[in-house]
Amino acid sequence: MAANPPGQGFQNKTRVAILAELDKEKRRLMQSQSTNSPGANIPLSSRPSLKEARDSAEQQHIAAQQKAALQHAHVHSSGFFITQDSSFGNLILPVLPRLEPDV
Repeated sequence: MAANPPGQGFQNKTRVAILAELDKEKRRLMQSQSTNSPGANIPLSSRPSLKEARDSAEQQHIAAQQKAALQHAHVHSSGFFITQDSSFGNLILPVLPRLEPDV
């Protein structure tokens, strides 16, 4: 078995002490965060993720755009339009009215 170079044992002890101090500080911060943060008692799995929040904001933005496009179309056109998700990115789609057959 190879002998440790001089000072190696001291470095290992120092490293262990630093890691222990960091762990203690981490625990202290976690405890202070859980007592100061109102949402800290909610498990992370039930908190909305960043992706979910971004998707929700994007959906609200699209809904606002659809509403504005629909209002604009009704003011400036005599046609009929509906809001509908489109494969081509259209926010509203024109529709033809159903005509009652003449009797």
